[in-house]
Formats: sequence, structure tokens, C-alpha cells
Amino acid sequence: MIPRYSRPEMSAIWSDENKFKTWFEIEACACEALAELGQIPKAAVEEIRTKGKFDPKRIDEIEAEVKHDVIAFLTNVGENIGESARFMHQGMTSSDVLDTSFNMRLTQSIDILLKDMDRLLTALKKRAEEHKYTLCIGRSHGIHAEPTTFGLKMLGFYAEFIRNKERLEAARKEVSTCAISGAVGTFATIDPRVEQIVAEKLGLTPEPVSTQVIPRDRYAALFAAIGITASSIERLAVEIRHLQRTEVREAEEYFSAGQKGSSAMPHKRNPVLSENLTGLARLLRSYVIPAMENVALWHERDISHSSNERIIAPDAMIGLDFCLNRLAGIIEKLLIYPDNMMANLNRLKGLIFSQRVMLAMVDKGLKREDAYRLTQRNAMKVWAGEGTFKDLLEADEEVMQTLAKEELEALFDLSFYTKQIDFIFKKVCSPMAALQA
Repeated sequence: MIPRYSRPEMSAIWSDENKFKTWFEIEACACEALAELGQIPKAAVEEIRTKGKFDPKRIDEIEAEVKHDVIAFLTNVGENIGESARFMHQGMTSSDVLDTSFNMRLTQSIDILLKDMDRLLTALKKRAEEHKYTLCIGRSHGIHAEPTTFGLKMLGFYAEFIRNKERLEAARKEVSTCAISGAVGTFATIDPRVEQIVAEKLGLTPEPVSTQVIPRDRYAALFAAIGITASSIERLAVEIRHLQRTEVREAEEYFSAGQKGSSAMPHKRNPVLSENLTGLARLLRSYVIPAMENVALWHERDISHSSNERIIAPDAMIGLDFCLNRLAGIIEKLLIYPDNMMANLNRLKGLIFSQRVMLAMVDKGLKREDAYRLTQRNAMKVWAGEGTFKDLLEADEEVMQTLAKEELEALFDLSFYTKQIDFIFKKVCSPMAALQA
């Protein structure tokens, strides 16, 4: 991922320095396990731990000759350790190091993503509670439908990102495995107890069947979770972009002092951060396809997965880390305009109460088809600019034969649409309380 969309803590996980650090830790832990089992001298392990160092530049030099990254790494470490280096990588294959390291770095990354998610969830919940009863128009097909609240809108996103967090937690469990099983995963050249010991030392669990590589369905599950999270990020970003449109202006990205919106038009305040997230979400979703296609490797292993994983893994982790933090910042500073929300509620001159009018006439004994016809007949006149919905209904003799004037008046009460807001909030924020309500 380019520096523009990279945050230091996450980027460090995917640095060569951290990659080689995890490689060394796996090799050292395996040596410690072999020593515990009495298969290599404990003094050799002490020497490996003490003298084990690596130089990324030197590794690159060696790899340019040997054309194998793990061999280049072992060669460089061996140059520093000396004689005891012969006990390293004993009975192991490259994928034991590569895949276990991959999982170490993925779990490190997911731990950061989960913290990011908590920041976003905190922001969403705060704004939801702050605007729990702030009325705004709900839209279907982009057209005014019926009133809702801005808090409920935010609560829906809060619930969605709770699900995304749960998916990431499940994905972390998926990729928290360790494989130290040797060529084609048979343990023929290494004691299975080594894998168990190494897994415990690294905070991982042994892979049930590694076939030399860790099965790629695990990573497909992770990238699917990332793709879904990216879609949720885009959904919220698109909502903000729509609400910031000049004709709507119910909410707006924070516009800082000195910020400029356009090189040509000094008046512009554009939703650039949300648009940025929309673009990055498209990129993050695109990584799902290669992750899915990596599942179908040849026989016990091939390396067709390796080349794209070197790109999609760091990019997805670094990119999602950036997106979650950017989105949290947008929500934390989001400018919200209740007066504009109320103005938009009134733009259709009462049409948003059409369902209440129709149902009231049904309750009075009219057939639903007749109630719909009478309601729509007057609604279409409002669209044509002939007056307000309530005035037109009062002037309609057929309607007034069914409804008394005071009954019609009572139907145009916005508080009707907030009576179950508490119930919905309890469902999300206190599930047991909602069940008892």
C-alpha cells in the first residue's frame, strides 16, 4: 500500500524487518522444542538465541544468487551464529516458516483492526444516542418515504459494524494456526510434538492437516470478512455523500480552517473523505477473488498463491486499518443539521403521512383498495403543486365521509414515528432488556 494510505503501526507488521523477525522466532522456537525433546543440545539453542541476527540487505544479496528467500535467510543467520546454525530448520520445510509467519503477522494485524473497529463503534454509538430522537426523512429508492431518526440511521450502521467485528474475530481464529510438519505435511522428518510446542510458544494452534502448506480456505474466509467490511464502509460513506448533497445537506464532513474544496471554485465543501473511502473499498473487495482462487492449489502444494498473497495481505490489512480510522474520524466530527432535516421532512407538504391516512380509513371500514385510491388521488395532486396533503384531504368529500376532521388532524403527528425507537435501541444495545420489554 502506498504511504498515503498507510499507518505506521500496521505498516511495521508488514515490513521485511518484522517478517524476518517472525521467521527467526519460528526457527528458534522449533530449536527450543527439539532441545526440550532431547534431540539437539540445549547449548546450541542458547547460541542461536544469543547470536541469531539477520541483515535484510545481506539476505537480498544471497537471494539474488540462490533464488530462494528462506535459504537466503537461513544462510545469513548462519553466518552470524556459526556452528550451532546447523540445528536450525531441522526436518522443516520452507512453508513451515512462511505460513506460520504469515499467520503470526495476520493475527497481529487483525488485533489492530479490532481496536480500529472499537473506535468506529464508539463513534457510531455516541452519534446514535446523541440523535436518538432527531427526526429526519427516511428514503426508499432515493425518494422520501416516512420519518425516521438520524440516531436510528446511525444505530443501523453500529449494528452492522458489530457484525463485521464478529467476522474479523472469527477470521482471526481461522488464521491462528501453526504448521511445523515438514515436506508434504507427514511429520516424517520432524516430531509432531515440535509443532505443538512451537504453537504454544507463538500463541497459535496446530494445523490439523497442513499438506506442507496451511489450507487456503482459511485465508479466503479472512479476505471475505475484509470484503464485507469494505462494503459496509462504502455503504456508510455513500450515505454521508448523499446527505451532504447541496439539495439535502442534512449532514456534512467536517471542514477544517484553511481547508480548500476546489482549485477553481472557492465556495466548494466536498465529501472528499467519504469519496476516498468508496474508492478504497472497491480495492479491498477486489482482493477477495484471488484469495478465493488460492484455495485450489495443486496436490499437496504449489506456490501460485504466494505471489498474490505478498500483495493482497499487506495491502488489505494496511488499507482496512486506514479506512476504519478515517471513517471513525468522519463520524466523530460529522456536522449534523437537524433544522435541515426538519425542512426536508416538510418538503412534500405532508405526503409522508399517506400510509397513516390510508390505514385510518381501512380501520374505519373501507376496503384497502378504496382507501389506497382515495389517498393516492390526493397525493398525486400534491406532486402536481395543487396544495398541501392535509388541505386536499379535507376538501375531498369521500375522505371526509370516512374520517372526522380531528381524526385527520391527529394523523399528521410526527411523534407517531418515534414511539418504538427505544425498543429498537434496546434490541441493539441491551438485547435482554429488549426481550423483556
